[in-house]
Formats: sequence, structure tokens, C-alpha cells
Amino acid sequence: MNRPTVLAAAILALLAVPPFCAAGETGFANPLVRQRADPHVTLHADGWYYFTATVPEYDRIEVRRARSLDGLGAAEAKTVWRKHAGGEMGAHIWAPELHRIDGKWYLYFSAGRADKVWEIRLYVLENSADDPLEGEWVERGQLRTGWESFALDPTTFVHRGQRYLSWTQRAADGSKGTNIYLAKMDGPLAIRQPAVLLTRPEHAWEKIGHEVNEAPAVLVKNGRVLLTYSASATDANYALGLLSAPVDADLLDPRSWTKSPLPVLRSSAATGQYGPGHNSFTTSPDGKTDILVYHARNYRDIVGEPLRDPNRHTRAQAIRWKADGMPEFGEPVADR
Repeated sequence: MNRPTVLAAAILALLAVPPFCAAGETGFANPLVRQRADPHVTLHADGWYYFTATVPEYDRIEVRRARSLDGLGAAEAKTVWRKHAGGEMGAHIWAPELHRIDGKWYLYFSAGRADKVWEIRLYVLENSADDPLEGEWVERGQLRTGWESFALDPTTFVHRGQRYLSWTQRAADGSKGTNIYLAKMDGPLAIRQPAVLLTRPEHAWEKIGHEVNEAPAVLVKNGRVLLTYSASATDANYALGLLSAPVDADLLDPRSWTKSPLPVLRSSAATGQYGPGHNSFTTSPDGKTDILVYHARNYRDIVGEPLRDPNRHTRAQAIRWKADGMPEFGEPVADR
């Protein structure tokens, strides 16, 4: 092959790389999983991607796995738990997250009462089996935050040897809107008081339809602890925000955190994606590429209540890193 031909081939190869994909990534077959919102993906040490998410019926928790992110859509979804017929954990089964902690599997999720569906609280399931698709999922009850009010979207992470819980809740004083809190954990089932407020809705883009900061997700990278969150109503106004703190900071000091004044991922008419949000983080199998997993719809206008529209689909895209070490999420990528 002569030199001009080689150069032309190289240029064509570069042009073929999808937007916002890191080196070695070829993009994803988006949507990865249809009609699954609030996706949580874990690449476990066994080489499987484990996936759980909110189902449109809000009545159960499913877990599936695949060797690749693209394989999740065709993977068998196993129902591991169903809502109660009455009382607590009887409605609005939302945003499960699967975590491996101290040799056991845990599912953290949100649920309302069957008779009072908006009395939503945090709950935990536990499984001692090596395989989360096997064994018995045992209810470990409510994960108490220190006060009783509307609460959802728990996530847990370990930083510098300490486990933390971050979650969404209305303030104890009953003030409007939902905020994001952080606390240390004493094991997987209890937090250590006091909890601290990290962020509340304050910018105009966080208050469209509803005053919302919710769905925290954490990534430690490039000397920073990064916490994404979602804001506004769950229609096309839904968007991702970002907090960051130095990796060696006291995470329970609100002054350690810097909040982006603008959303870092929002609806895009150019790519036909609307309401991107409620994300989790994972990596490529070799750990070299950080990946954002989130949900979005492929149309803007919704008839009726957005929560009754089932078409929030799970999507993924590689994260670019800027020279200053901060993430560049870009636009939500188009369906393929």
C-alpha cells in the first residue's frame, strides 16, 4: 500500500470514531436496554457486567448480566424480589443499585407504602451467595437516615478506607424540594450521624417542573471525588449536574465541594435525546475507559405525567477527560 493510500485510510478510520468515545472504544449499541430507567451497572471481578434498573411497572427488582454492555439488552432478566401486597415496600420500587460488600451482595432501593405511595424511604436487600442471580435475597429493612421524610436513590462507595452513603431526601424542616446528603456508614446497613447536606436546588435549571437534586453517583478520578446528580422534572428538562471535591478533602465538610453552575449533560435536539439523567459509572473490561451509563428518551414531548411514560431507555457513552482532569460528558449520543 503506498503512502497516500495509508494516510487516507488512517483519516477515514479517525472519522469513523463515534463522538465522545475514548481511544479503543467503538461506541455502544444504544439504547442498551429499552424501558429501563435509573440504570446501575457494576463490572464485577468475575468479568460480568451486572445490571439493575427501575422497571416501568415499579413493582419488582430485576438483575441481569452480560460479558459486554452491548449484551445487556438481550440478557435474561431475573426477578429477584417483588413489592409487598400491603404496607411498606408496597409501591414505587425505584432505582435499585447492586453492590458487593464484605463478601455479600446488597441491593439498595427506594419504595413507598402500598397505602401511601409517596411515603418513600430507603431499603436494603442482602444475599450471601457468590452469584447474585442465585441464593436468597433477605429483606434487611429500612436504611434510616436520621429523620423521616420523602427519601430515595441511595448509593454507596468507599473512599480512603471509609464507606459512605449518599442519597436524596426532603429536609427535616419540611422545606420544598429534594436535596442530596452524605454520611459515613457503619457497615452496609447503617449510617453514622450526622448526615451533611451537599447540594440543594438553587439554579434555575434545577427547578423546572419540580425543585429537584437527586440520584447521586460517585466516581473518583484524577485527584478528585466527582458526584453527579440529576435535577428538575423527569421530562425533557431532566439534566445532570456535577459536584467535585479534592481527593484528600474532608468529604463531610460541605465547603470541600464545588458545584458546577451549569448542567454537564442535558437534552439534545441534534442527537434526538431528551431528559438524560440518573446515571451510574462503569469502565471498559480492561478498566482503561470510564463509561457513563444513564437513561434518556428519544422524543421530547410527553402526554400526561412523565413518570407514567415507560420509554426511558438505558444508554452508555465513554467519558472524555479534559486537560485539567475534569470530565467532558458532551452531548447524549444518538441512537444507533
